[in-house]
Amino acid sequence: MSLKTFHSIDKLARYGNTLLEEVDTVSFDVFDTLLVRRIHDPDLVKEPVAQYIADLATAKGQKLDWEAVQDCRDRHEKALRKKTSETFVDHEARYELFMRSMLEEIFQGDSENVYDKVRSYELKIENAMLVPREEFTRWLKALHGQGKRIFAISDMYLSAAEIEVLLEHAGLLKYVHEVISSADSFLCKASGKAYEMLTEKFELSPERWIHIGDHPISDGIRAVEAGLKHALVLQDPEERRRKAIARHYYHYAIYRKFWSGRTLQQFMAPMEAENRPCSGMYMAGYNFFGPLMGVFIQSIAEHCKKRGISKIFFLSREGWMFKQVWEKVTPYLYPGVQLPEIEYLYVSRMALAGASCAYDGLSRKNADIAFLPAGNRDFRDVCRIFGLDVALLENHLQRHELKADTLLSNNYAGYQSSDKKKFYALLKDAAFQREIKRQTRPHNDALQRYLEASGFFAHKNVALVDIGWLGTIQRYLYSAIAHRKDHPNCHGLLFGATRGIPFDSHEKSHIKGLIYDPLGGDLPGSSILYAQDLFEEACRAPHPTLNAYLPKGKAQYELQFREMSDAIGKAEQEQDEHYSDLQRGILDAADRFGPAAAIMMRESKEYRAWVNYLLVNKLAFPKRSEIQAMRFKHHLDDFHGSGSPTLRRKWFGILE
Repeated sequence: MSLKTFHSIDKLARYGNTLLEEVDTVSFDVFDTLLVRRIHDPDLVKEPVAQYIADLATAKGQKLDWEAVQDCRDRHEKALRKKTSETFVDHEARYELFMRSMLEEIFQGDSENVYDKVRSYELKIENAMLVPREEFTRWLKALHGQGKRIFAISDMYLSAAEIEVLLEHAGLLKYVHEVISSADSFLCKASGKAYEMLTEKFELSPERWIHIGDHPISDGIRAVEAGLKHALVLQDPEERRRKAIARHYYHYAIYRKFWSGRTLQQFMAPMEAENRPCSGMYMAGYNFFGPLMGVFIQSIAEHCKKRGISKIFFLSREGWMFKQVWEKVTPYLYPGVQLPEIEYLYVSRMALAGASCAYDGLSRKNADIAFLPAGNRDFRDVCRIFGLDVALLENHLQRHELKADTLLSNNYAGYQSSDKKKFYALLKDAAFQREIKRQTRPHNDALQRYLEASGFFAHKNVALVDIGWLGTIQRYLYSAIAHRKDHPNCHGLLFGATRGIPFDSHEKSHIKGLIYDPLGGDLPGSSILYAQDLFEEACRAPHPTLNAYLPKGKAQYELQFREMSDAIGKAEQEQDEHYSDLQRGILDAADRFGPAAAIMMRESKEYRAWVNYLLVNKLAFPKRSEIQAMRFKHHLDDFHGSGSPTLRRKWFGILE
């Protein structure tokens, strides 16, 4: 009988392999041996579970916070351990017993269904926080292949059935013959009683049995005292160092909010077999875009809860990514909260622009927006954007001494400010506006049918989630539906708001930038303005741009997407492939953000300082390698015309 301590799994496994000819049975400790946690303290898992229970109780009319729930859990667990100690040497508890007792006290007779939900959520959080040790996994597989009898043994309040769920999720259960938990027998390794029980129950020969674990007493001394041939104890300094880093970050975050985000990303960090060589694009998605979008989604959920928003519409092609991140993050963060319905809405500036003119005509502000892209130069570009037939408007142009190709953008040589004044006068022409409304009405009718089919008008308050930046999509969408008495209040929640053109905010329609908004005086966050196109491409859906809403029959509609067979379409497909790794990194990060943020128990505003650090570090002062990794190949701006400006604007506003 011998007890040996090792400081690496590799050395432990190599030594263990030399003993295999003389043993039939190999047992492993589960937690901190076969499985390690991303967090430094296993009790942190209990806090989001307590919040979940508090939310369920609140939904039933009780006023409880998570701290009160946690106190109640601790009290019931302590009482059970005290009762167990009257019969058994080990003061063990069983999850099902103390959890059912606690829930019965809180929900008073209505706890049966609640228990199943709580148990499922706690195991879900545990699974998200547990990672199999890569080298032990390989050794376990080899031992199983050699026909050794393998046990997984744990001193834990979770039963064997519940630990099996965790091992199954980790991919290890298929290599284990039996899972043993002290919660089932109240006999622990810590006293040595578990080894005695296993010897008798499974008729094991201690002299042909080796045990592997991380605790010097429970997995070492007690195993040897029980007569096992060998006890191998792992004391891994690298694992201790990793936990110490996480612990320090976590405690720093209590007093300095900056560290909340750093701790969050520490809990999200890949571990063990998850650490594999990956592209710079994937790393940018995982370490930069992923956390930003996770915080954005959490901010949306908080805003919706506060404002009583009952449905979220994810807009434009960027909304495709936001919706996927929402679906990955919110089940961990808000399992007991009634969140809004969600839907992805096919919209674009081009499709909405014309529809927005059907009742109020073409406004001066919307016309000015059309000339923001430098490639737009004349009235033909206005017609292209708003879906107008220029030939049917020629007579209106002639009345105001304008032509279709009269320069209306000051980015071109030959531009006359007097022509712009004539254009503004044209916009005040009632006959011109009647023709605009006539031409755009069919697109508006089709849009309304699409929105009706999406349940848009069935809600009092809806959130319109978009990447940003001026809120143009929401501006056009609201203009298209403002004439209806049943239109909902539209809460625009943007990733970033630039407010370069004032948005007409009021009770019925307003916008707010959640990651960046200049109204918040957030100077570090303004670095997002350096890379607006980059964020659009990072979030873009893998489907063509929507060109228009077309009427189909008397009551139907059709969504018309742009063709992908031309040069621009092929460039888009190349861009999609170029950023596929980046988007995969974002979605993988979302899988980790949800449980990590649930463990952190922080509001999104507490990550603000870290978000700003990420933005400044990556966008204002990027490394050369980061620029090379994240640079996009193509960017389609559907508003941008084909013109080539003959003048360029200097920083101080002088044209040359």
